[in-house]
Amino acid sequence: MSDEESGMFSDIPVDVGLIYEGERVRGKQMQVELGGGKIKEKFELVLAREMNEIEDEKVTIVGPDLKDLEEGKTYPIGIIVEVAGRLVEKDLEAVLERRIHEFTNYIEGLMHLNQRYDIWMRLSKSSYKKGFDTLEYWGKVLIRLYKSEFSKVIEKIQVTIFTDPKEIKTWYEKAMEIYEARDSRARGMKDEDVDLFYGCTLCQSFAPTHVCTITPERISLCGAINWFDARAASKVDPKGPNFAIEKGECIDEIKGEFTGVNEITKKKSLGEIDRVHLYTILSPYNHTSCGCFEAIAFYIPEVAGIGIVDRNFKGETVNGLRFSTMANSTGGGKQVEGFVGIAIEYLRSPKLFSADGGWNKIVWLPSNIKERVENDIPEDIRDKIATEKNAPTIDELKAFLKSVDHPVVKDWVEEEEEEEEEEEAMMVPQGQQITYQQTMPVQMGTGVGIPLVGQLQLPLGALGGGAGAQWKITFKNAKIIADEMVIKRIKPAKKKKK
Repeated sequence: MSDEESGMFSDIPVDVGLIYEGERVRGKQMQVELGGGKIKEKFELVLAREMNEIEDEKVTIVGPDLKDLEEGKTYPIGIIVEVAGRLVEKDLEAVLERRIHEFTNYIEGLMHLNQRYDIWMRLSKSSYKKGFDTLEYWGKVLIRLYKSEFSKVIEKIQVTIFTDPKEIKTWYEKAMEIYEARDSRARGMKDEDVDLFYGCTLCQSFAPTHVCTITPERISLCGAINWFDARAASKVDPKGPNFAIEKGECIDEIKGEFTGVNEITKKKSLGEIDRVHLYTILSPYNHTSCGCFEAIAFYIPEVAGIGIVDRNFKGETVNGLRFSTMANSTGGGKQVEGFVGIAIEYLRSPKLFSADGGWNKIVWLPSNIKERVENDIPEDIRDKIATEKNAPTIDELKAFLKSVDHPVVKDWVEEEEEEEEEEEAMMVPQGQQITYQQTMPVQMGTGVGIPLVGQLQLPLGALGGGAGAQWKITFKNAKIIADEMVIKRIKPAKKKKK
């Protein structure tokens, strides 16, 4: 922390600085938890006000304060940051709102994840013992960082923090209406209508190689920043985490690959990511995922379809995995074929996995999300998409999709025919050798297959049967990386003599 920063936060009992961005507070370390998956109603909101409507640097707490909360428990949380100034306008609300995440994470021992109605915070025991026992400190830090970062824009600012469930419920409903009004602005615009996309690297403290590409038809993964928001942010704070991206040449119109996106992603990820496909989930060059995404889209090879789960979904999804399990594999700035983080608003986009078939490829959604975007799902596919209520498992999903004649069922027929042909080709006498030499991924049916590299040889009698018997090995929907595969016959154990 610089001398200037030390003076700015001399009355705060814990350190404040970039060094704490990305700090995690585990369950055993926390004093209290605020928001998160256990709490339905929580929010954070920035509102533009007139100069005479707010009191500069005022912090108000509505409800019990930190010292009144029981250690180890989870509580609801809501925060409103009101800003005023000659240059403050409505377009800046979402931009400033997203910075709550960044600024909160500068506070030692105070972890902040996600955004909008998904916020999740934890205060560590160590910071609490150092004296961080009131939410007023949080408000003071936010005020000072906002004024420092946006000194040319923000002239007055006040913060109200809610822990009272009744007050939170009232404001939560208002906040949801405000979020919806913001998101609806970009609907109807096309990626083809603009020369500039925008980028965001706000989540790089948690996902160092993640670069979010924001287009008119592809909102940020967190769901908090649309194309208009990012444009406003890049103008107000040119050196900040939001920046313009020249589209450049369109390399692949179907998958959504642009030279400009590739170039800026390579630069901002320090060379780690150099190609991005925006409109597909079935590509090794998927868009990277951070950790603040609202939902995860995941490929289900057993049905050749795509499932989607939001972070508030409880229990196991149709593929037997929880959101948290898939999030650990999807996030961190990685490109993971068949998995990608998305915003709920993206489900309303015509570009939703358009390279893969769009809504005709979606087979499973949580019921609450399906209800939320129901009017945006094409009518001819709406009732053919399963939820946890009618298909909690893969087997039940298969049966459901077949009963409603979902479009992906046609892919099954094609794959079955291909498998039959492959099985006939694979029937060879024992002792013969199969050589499969190909190093690039191949597309098999509607799934993605990674071929074996090298030679596979089974010795005579390895799989049982007499001389001249035939054998068959079938790999279905599997990705295998191995230096060597050994197949041995296991002889039955001899019975001990009594």
